[in-house]
Amino acid sequence: MLEPIQQVAFINYLQRLLVEGDFVATYKFALLNAIADICIERPLRLDLDPDSQDKVYYTEITEKFIELYWQHASPFGEVDGKAFILLQNTGTQAAIINQIYLLQQQGVTSISQLKQHKDWQKLLNKALKVLKEGPLWRLQLLAGQLDCYYYSHDNSKNYIQLQPGISFCFRRFHDLVVGLVRNSWIDKIRAYPQNQEVIGDKGNLSDFLFGSNRQSLIQARHVMHDIQHGLCFYCKRKILRTGQVDHFIPWARYPNDLAHNFVLAHDSCNRQKSAHLAAQSHKDAWYEQNIVKHSALITSELSRYFRADCRRSEAIASWAYQQGSQSNVLLWLEGKTFVPYLGSSAIDC
Repeated sequence: MLEPIQQVAFINYLQRLLVEGDFVATYKFALLNAIADICIERPLRLDLDPDSQDKVYYTEITEKFIELYWQHASPFGEVDGKAFILLQNTGTQAAIINQIYLLQQQGVTSISQLKQHKDWQKLLNKALKVLKEGPLWRLQLLAGQLDCYYYSHDNSKNYIQLQPGISFCFRRFHDLVVGLVRNSWIDKIRAYPQNQEVIGDKGNLSDFLFGSNRQSLIQARHVMHDIQHGLCFYCKRKILRTGQVDHFIPWARYPNDLAHNFVLAHDSCNRQKSAHLAAQSHKDAWYEQNIVKHSALITSELSRYFRADCRRSEAIASWAYQQGSQSNVLLWLEGKTFVPYLGSSAIDC
């Protein structure tokens, strides 16, 4: 556990980075988001040497890069009758965006399909080249001066070594980091003159760039309905209508779609749970249902639409509940009833 002053220093550096950093393109935002995600998506291995745990390999970052830009490569509107993809830098479109768009036009509909495509390695190599030529070694330039707070610069290796305590802080403040980074990312996209006319007064840009894939959630609804035999995951009563696909680890804590994180719930249960972590009994039921019994089925049925990696979902759940325990959060049980993270006494709100 880092001292509070060290945790405050982490937040201060992030704020300085977003204000004083040189963000010509959006790649640096993607890099920050990628490192933060990787730090919580790995299972914590207490048996590993801490230095090994703090290594973030280039391959991990480039894969996460592509995941983050996947949705951004979809056309936002039209200009002169042609599909318009929001620019991610000044001048011409970002190379990664162009390559992803071409593959989407060839019928690739998900990250899982993309990783099976014959051009996946080619895309990975291109993303790695972009990473090493730009953001990886320019991210930590503040007001033109190098300040290696996150990791030291050593391009002789195939990984970056996070400085002591940085991985802990990315885990501790993940939602704050990602929220600040994505808001700045959106502001940068809005600021490019070529984008402004297309964006205009259209709906929430955040939903388009980073929102859940609502159309594909229909596929998850069918699968989870069969797995749960038409019962609400939380209250175990029959779902008479369609029900709602709920992110078991709430979207507010981890804003990404993972197939093994889905459950089906009544509208009312979904609303009441909202952005809260569910009670331990629900967590045990989720693990039994989605990881132990039906992991393979969920992967086979939903990998066309979502990232289907049960280990990643396990790691995210462990991280979220660990953070909840450290923060003494109340866990949602049912209706307006919450329970402490440890203990059995319920609290009605």
